[in-house]
Amino acid sequence: MSHTLNEILTQPQAWREAVTQTLDGPGEWVAPLRQAEEVVFTGCGSTYHLSVAAAALFRQVAGVAARAVPGGELALNPDLYLPRGRATLVAVSRSGATDETLEAVARFREHHPRGFVLAITTQGEQPLSQRSDAAIVLPAAREVSVVQTRSFAAMYVAAVGVAVRVADRTDLAATLHALSDVGPNLIERAQHQVPRWKAVTARGPVFFLGSGFYFGLAAELSLKMKEMSLTFSEAYPFLEFRHGPMSLVEPGTVVVGLVSRSHARHQRAVLEEMAALGAHIVTVEPAPGRGMRFALPGGLPDEVRGVLYLPPLQLLAYHRAVAKGLNPDRPRHLNAVVHLNLNPGMAGEV
Repeated sequence: MSHTLNEILTQPQAWREAVTQTLDGPGEWVAPLRQAEEVVFTGCGSTYHLSVAAAALFRQVAGVAARAVPGGELALNPDLYLPRGRATLVAVSRSGATDETLEAVARFREHHPRGFVLAITTQGEQPLSQRSDAAIVLPAAREVSVVQTRSFAAMYVAAVGVAVRVADRTDLAATLHALSDVGPNLIERAQHQVPRWKAVTARGPVFFLGSGFYFGLAAELSLKMKEMSLTFSEAYPFLEFRHGPMSLVEPGTVVVGLVSRSHARHQRAVLEEMAALGAHIVTVEPAPGRGMRFALPGGLPDEVRGVLYLPPLQLLAYHRAVAKGLNPDRPRHLNAVVHLNLNPGMAGEV
């Protein structure tokens, strides 16, 4: 079994660790996040997409202003992105050694000498944890693969747990604890269901659509499709897709919808419009149905359900790569850490 496939299939244990660390572990980061006038989430590549999803969810759940900024942008243009008021930085990095993210932490320290930095990572012994005021470390999420799957999912669950604990939402905490219990069955169903779509989804460009805090997840899944299968793929908010990008839809195009319970009517209307233009429609949503629809377990609120969208669509990218004769463990041109010639030693994480 490839490392990538194994890491997709073994996520629930890492989810459990993320929930335990954030909801039951030391909470020295809770007060600084509650007291912040704005929380900035930062990362590079996959962890930037995670930051986009986490910032939107944090604002929704905790009621604190939040934004996501790529680590490289904070490093190069801190004056454009860092708030002037009381701020906290949440820095996310699988490796804990991403130089752009470390540089972003340094720029944050310069602008906010009394500001608080929380790290979310899988590697506690690396510089990011050491340069932060607190760290949520997830060793069960560590990966061999270049492409992030299990690590992304676990660090995202940790970001959800952070928001839930800061908001003191005991109702959401209870459902978070249930995630790892539903995960194995969900992944087993996805293993049987997703490969059946291969004949229909193995060709043509792929567009991922998501709304609200699911948009960051759609962007991450689009990146997985690019990295693993060398497919032209983009992500858009559902309604935004109708304002220009839909001109690219033609017979054979694949449109993937991360359908939420709260906005399902509007989202399905967009998908139906794309189907009428000849697109193949794939959905992951909290409702059963026909066609290429993967049904999520019921009873979970949208704020908690997000991680469940990841395994089926990570598998979609994996099986497309295999169908094209590619090795997902060896994505073209990529390494776990990408060195960029911005400043000596600066690097970015895929």
